[in-house]
Amino acid sequence: MKIAIATKDWQSVAGHAGQSRFWLLYDLSSVKAGDPLPAPTHIQLTNAEILHYFEDDAPHPLDGVDVVVAGSAGDGFVRRMKKRGADVLLTGETDPTAALNRILAGEALPDQRFDITTTLCKLRDLFSKH
Repeated sequence: MKIAIATKDWQSVAGHAGQSRFWLLYDLSSVKAGDPLPAPTHIQLTNAEILHYFEDDAPHPLDGVDVVVAGSAGDGFVRRMKKRGADVLLTGETDPTAALNRILAGEALPDQRFDITTTLCKLRDLFSKH
């Protein structure tokens, strides 16, 4: 399983997945219960790869991810990631490692915080081609 966590500074969970340039990618495919977490791969997207603007017409650095974690995301982002085979989990957790540990333990993530950009994205999604 591969889990990608949107970050704003490699240290905290980003509030808006579609605008996030920095991602922590955890490849857990060879991790067994009790193993320490592997170090994440740092993915820095180019302007054209930021998912809010990405055209979905080419491979993307987050292809193959099973789960995406972020503080917020619009409906269009969730639909686009679903088409790419990834589920989106939204959370108020700000620590990427804590969020990952909760997911792996089967615990619920804290509810997401209010983010005005999510409201704006929902409005944008009404008129989006996605």
